[in-house]
Formats: sequence, C-alpha cells, structure tokens
Amino acid sequence: MRFRHPDGSTVHLAYCTNVHPAENLDGVLAQLRDHCEPVRRRLCRDRLGIGLWLAKDAARALVSDPSALRGLRTELDRRGLEVVTLNGFPYEGFGAEEVKYRVYKPDWADPERLDHTTALARVLAGLLPDDVTEGSISTLPLAWRTAHDDGRANTARTALLTLAERLDALQELTGRDIRVGLEPEPGCIVETTADAIAPLTAIGHDRVGVCVDTCHLATSFEDPHSALDALAEARVPIVKSQLSAALHAEHPHLPDVREALAAFDEPRFLHQTRTATAAGLRGTDDLGEALKGDALPDASPWRAHFHVPLHAAPAAPLTSTLPVLRAALTRLVAGPTPLTRHLEVETYTWQALPAELRPRARSQLADGIAAELTLAGDLLTDLGLKELP
Repeated sequence: MRFRHPDGSTVHLAYCTNVHPAENLDGVLAQLRDHCEPVRRRLCRDRLGIGLWLAKDAARALVSDPSALRGLRTELDRRGLEVVTLNGFPYEGFGAEEVKYRVYKPDWADPERLDHTTALARVLAGLLPDDVTEGSISTLPLAWRTAHDDGRANTARTALLTLAERLDALQELTGRDIRVGLEPEPGCIVETTADAIAPLTAIGHDRVGVCVDTCHLATSFEDPHSALDALAEARVPIVKSQLSAALHAEHPHLPDVREALAAFDEPRFLHQTRTATAAGLRGTDDLGEALKGDALPDASPWRAHFHVPLHAAPAAPLTSTLPVLRAALTRLVAGPTPLTRHLEVETYTWQALPAELRPRARSQLADGIAAELTLAGDLLTDLGLKELP
C-alpha cells in the first residue's frame, strides 16, 4: 500500500511475512499464494506491500540463481504484491516450536550475519518495483547482551562498515539504494533507540541506521517524541519502522492481572518484560520469569514484548500500547517531511496468542492481518497522507 505525503514523497506500508513459517523458496512462494494474495483481496486493493522474511536457505537460493530471483519477482507481480523492505532479523528457524534466544544468532560478530545481510541486499535490489529505487532491511541490534566483549564489539563494527561499503557498490551496480536498520530490542546490546546512537555515529555511514519497532519502543518505556527527536538530532537515519503493539498491564500486583498475563506466557518466543521504577528500568528476559514471586517490582505498570494485534487489544484487565504506536507514527510521518518512508506491520505472534484468541483457519488469519493494515492505513490518512491507487 502506498501513501502520498503532503511533501509529495511516497510512504510505503507493508505487512511482514515472518508470521508465516517458511525456510526455503518453495515455502516463500506458498506464502504468497496462501496468505499474502488473500489479504490483498480482502483489502480490495490492486497492490499490497509485503515485508518479506527470507531465511538463509531461501536467500541463498535466490542470490545464487538469477532465474529463481526473476521467478519470484514474476510471482509477486502476478499476485499483485510488491516488496520494498525485508525483515533480516531472524536467520532461520523462526517457525520452530521454540525460538527464544536462538533468534539472536548469528550476531554481528559472526561472519554469517554479514554474508546473509549482503545476500538479502542483493535480493532486494532485484525485487524492488521498477518505479522504486530505495529499499530497506531490518536486522538484529548487534547481539544479545551476554558474551559480547570489546573484541566482538569491534568485529561487529567492522562488519557493519563492510556492509555499508558493499551497499555503496550495489548502488553503483544496480542504481538501487539499499539501507539497513538495527532494530533496538529489550535485552540486546542496543536495547533502546538511545543505545543505538553511539555505535551508529561511530560507524558514520547513512546506509546503516535504525529500524524503530514501536512494540520494543513501548516495552522499554521510551517516550516516542523524545526518542525520535534524539535520533534526528544525532543524524541517525530511521531506515524503517515496524508498527507493532506490546502487552500492557497497568496493575501487575493484582491477582487477576497476573492470571491474565500468565495466559500470554508461552514457550515459543521470548517476551522480555519491563517496568519503569524511580531507580530506572527493571526487567526480566521472559514473562514467565517476571510472574515468579517478586522477580520484578509490581508497584508500577508492566509491559511485555508480545506483539499483540493492532486492531484487537487484549481484554481487561490488560491492554496494548497502541497509543505509543500512534504517537510514534505522528512523529514519523506527520511533519513537513517523513522521518522514514518504509512502514511495516509486524505481528508475528498470531499463533502464540492464548488459545481463545488464535486464528483457527487461514481465512481468520487473513481477516486479522487485513484488519491490522486497515487500522494502520486509517492512522496514516488521519495524519494527512493520501492513499495512492
């Protein structure tokens, strides 16, 4: 979906396909047929933007076989789909029964991460629509916080500089401007947008910036306006933004609130949980850990890294951080010029929701994704953007 900003530029709204497990190219093609095209049809649009997640095997197949890449581009066109952004955070196994800490491997100190991201950039250059020259890729925020010493930090910085040089060369070769954004996430070396400023200014290259995920922003209790203003002041580019909402518990000390939270404690993904105290931010690596005894102070609200559907906040006594998303989106696109032109709805946890909230069929999942995109599109038009045909 494309929107015209009042300054005349085009803002792209996509939906991320990492909710649909696929480890190889055949799986990606099945996603387009079984999920993405049905969502487009529900929205009654001729064109739908998708943020592709390509696992390592799918990316390698596409970058090593030009005919496969051309075939994917043809299939996208045939189904009324377009790609301007990729989710390069998960490397593989995102559809496994237990993902948890595995999603942070390989990190930016491992050569595989540089090779994979380079492959993704080459693929994206070949998938961009003919009238689009800019593409974006989100990636993990350097590494999970443990076992990341000065040596690995230096290796990661060198890898990102190498990536920037490769992206320069790719533009010279193809005319396509591909940029990569570190995605701050609780528990990682770059946990907040503030944490991103120092390493990115040290790299000092505009091809490497930030991907602002509004669920992660909210989980860390960052104020959207001050966080985004700080990035702008530091001249850190916002490569893309993932529109997502976290789980919010206003009164976590109450038994009924803890019971409601426990329904979201599931074994597949990591749900980092945070609370803002007078002494600063406190947190646990997972929701289940927070619910054990007094592991986390409960005098103030809790937020958990659980991407809940944008259009359907959890039932009371819980809610979502949709107001944070609204505030962030206002700062991102309601100014004289947009701070980013790539927006991606990313609710990958549909099948991890409590049983009564999970979609029971493909059609229900497509209905839910279409409803999320409708809400996001309405937010954009409310901010003065105009949807393009």
